[in-house]
Amino acid sequence: MARFLRWTALGAAAALLAAGCAGGSSGGGADGKGRSADARPSAGSSGTATTAALPASLTGQKLDWGRCRGGADSAAPGGEWRCATMKVPLDWSKPDGETIGLALIRAKSRGSGGERTGSLLFNFGGPGGSGVTTLPPYGSTFSALRERYDLVSWDPRGVGGSEGIRCRSNKDIQAAESIDITPDTTAEEETYLQDAAAFGKGCEKAAGDLLAHVSTTDTARDMDLMRQVLGDTKLHYFGISYGTELGGVYAHLFPKNVGRLILDAVVDPTADAVGHAENQARGFQRALDDYLRSTGQDPEQGTAKIADFLERLDSKPLPTSDGRRLNQALAVTGIVLPLYSEQSWPALTSALESAERGDGTELLALADAYNERDSSGNYGTTTHAQRVISCLDDKQRPSAEETRKRLPQFERISPVFGDFLGWDTAGWCHDWPVAGQYDTPEVSAPGAAPVLLVGNTGDPATPYEGARKMADELGKGVGVLLTWKGEGHGAYGSGSDCVDATVDAYLLKGTVPRDGKVCS
Repeated sequence: MARFLRWTALGAAAALLAAGCAGGSSGGGADGKGRSADARPSAGSSGTATTAALPASLTGQKLDWGRCRGGADSAAPGGEWRCATMKVPLDWSKPDGETIGLALIRAKSRGSGGERTGSLLFNFGGPGGSGVTTLPPYGSTFSALRERYDLVSWDPRGVGGSEGIRCRSNKDIQAAESIDITPDTTAEEETYLQDAAAFGKGCEKAAGDLLAHVSTTDTARDMDLMRQVLGDTKLHYFGISYGTELGGVYAHLFPKNVGRLILDAVVDPTADAVGHAENQARGFQRALDDYLRSTGQDPEQGTAKIADFLERLDSKPLPTSDGRRLNQALAVTGIVLPLYSEQSWPALTSALESAERGDGTELLALADAYNERDSSGNYGTTTHAQRVISCLDDKQRPSAEETRKRLPQFERISPVFGDFLGWDTAGWCHDWPVAGQYDTPEVSAPGAAPVLLVGNTGDPATPYEGARKMADELGKGVGVLLTWKGEGHGAYGSGSDCVDATVDAYLLKGTVPRDGKVCS
């Protein structure tokens, strides 16, 4: 079973480019979370995690920066990107125990001496996105920031070059694409849930002990060790989409170590797993309505037309040029992808018009781009890492019966996306081999330096309302909200001079805008 929506960030923009669409946002796709006092990351009685007991073999390690393997630095001219491996504990409760390696990438600051602020860490979302492969192609987007910072990213544990997890083969992934992920019969429901359980078993076999140590809390602790090894007193960070939740968890665990944190395309930290799915149903329906208006269509009528089209695909998939069939799930995935960027809406128009003529080729190409499928039938593993991380984070495990009861609510929120996201809550972590850690993440950070949050009113994957909730949860005087009245997932680098100038002033000069500033 392939999940078509979760936290995605720049991977969505990259997928749009791979599909031949017009991308351009530095943001990506994501979500957020109630409160559960017994299920939050452990931070000690003071609310501040400590690394005083870490062995010198970790805190004193020297990184050997060299050429990146696999062409990770090929997108940047001049050979500016260098890669290294940093050791972290497999189990943070046993810092003297077994270690694993994290893959890092860096472009050094153009500044020197007093002009250099430090390192700026980037997480582009997912969870499960590779920072090593994502940062270099977007180096020009962040070029101004290199005047004061080394630009640094990494593959979080379980991702890519950091003990990356692959849960099933290419052949099995393609076979699973034929499974109905909005089951209408008992037999279809059993097949759907059996496939979900099989995916989890494949992850367990591939990951072994690592499966229980890839949580957001684990990665936040990795970040603080990274800060020390890179020689920074404070952590400066740019988190996008899911990366905003990671940033919030870090701020809670290490408030005194917070430097300048930017959170763009902000996850709602007060929503549980079901709440996330409802948020995304609202967000993508909102984006679809805006898209339909832009083409001169009535949103209600246009939505009904697309919903009818998807209903027909349930029993009669469309042919495509490569001999595969466009089924309901692949069609929804193909519709979702261009909603991440307003610049890609024309591609959605073309694909839908082609599908109405009986050809599913263009929608399938969009779905393949989102699913990281190349022309040879090889699939990427972002969704594998995404699942193992989120299922270790999320405590909630909705049953099929509970899901069926919620479906009418999901359908009211979105006639196009509701069923898919509703059923996704039942299948995503069904019969998962390890228990989830919390219902919602704790992100309160009393005493931390101001954290700048950027919310986009037209964001499909992390609806705007989550940004205000994150600001409130971080605490008074910590969360500072900047609003952009725009479209697409993420704001920085998406065409707003106001947003870019405000973020640059914060990161480069330490200028904190007033809470509630609006960029039109």
